[in-house]
Formats: sequence, structure tokens, C-alpha cells
Amino acid sequence: MLAQRNVQELYCFQDFVFPAISVGGPDLLERFERQIAAGDPFSPDANEMSLLIHGGGVFMKLDAEGRLMVTDFIRGFTGISDEVTFVGRADHFQLWQPQAFVAAQAQARGERKLAGKRS
Repeated sequence: MLAQRNVQELYCFQDFVFPAISVGGPDLLERFERQIAAGDPFSPDANEMSLLIHGGGVFMKLDAEGRLMVTDFIRGFTGISDEVTFVGRADHFQLWQPQAFVAAQAQARGERKLAGKRS
């Protein structure tokens, strides 16, 4: 998909909730920037969003074979060492430390089951 769109550089940012790096094309960053610009750019919400998106993100280039290098930026936030789990999300993907992903997914499943029983 990235090759079809001729994406050579990805925007990677520290997820707001999970110990994961969210990765997408330039349109992902643009979406957040539009959201920030839509309101008062000096509001606390816009300031926090900018801090998360701009302060917790970097542009990364793909190598000649379309691979993304797992850098200290990624390892430091996620705890990834020698294995990585790629998780597809609607318009982007995430990089997770495998055990952290399994734990987060199990927790989400458990919460969904509990929510279903309350209805």
C-alpha cells in the first residue's frame, strides 16, 4: 500500500494510550494538525495535542527495500528488543513489544466481555 502511494517517509509517534509507536504516511500527521488548527491553537487541548503529536513524533525514512529501522526512539518507548509485533489500525499501523500487545489485547477483550454482560 505504501509503495502504491509512493510514500517514502513515515510519521511515527508515541501512542497516547498504549506503549506502542503509531506509524502512518504524511496524511496521518496532517489529520492531527487539522484537528489542532480547527480549534483555538492556544487552548490547553491544542497545546497537549501538539505536545503529543509533535513532541512525541519523528519522521522516518524507509530503506531501499521498504523496511523501517527499529531505532532507539521506538525501542525506548515500547520496550521492543529483538521481536516486534505489527498491528494494523484503520489508517495506520502500530509497533508493539509482543508481550505488551498480548496483554493489552487480553485486557481489551476482557473489558468487552464485561461490557457485554452489563447490557
